[in-house]
Amino acid sequence: MDQTQTQGKTCPCPHHKMTPILVVLIGVDFLLGAFNILTPETVQIIWPILVIIGGLTKLNEGRCKCC
Repeated sequence: MDQTQTQGKTCPCPHHKMTPILVVLIGVDFLLGAFNILTPETVQIIWPILVIIGGLTKLNEGRCKCC
């Protein structure tokens, strides 16, 4: 383990926050669609894009140098 993890500190890399943010955005996307603020077509376009971004972020987590 890295020293930052053993000392109880969190990694400062922004990619660690990306997946939870994308989950929230997907939820907001569906919520806005349910309230008819976004059209169903817009929701159908947005959520797969967010899932792809989340997957790419998870793939790149292995390249993190600090953790």
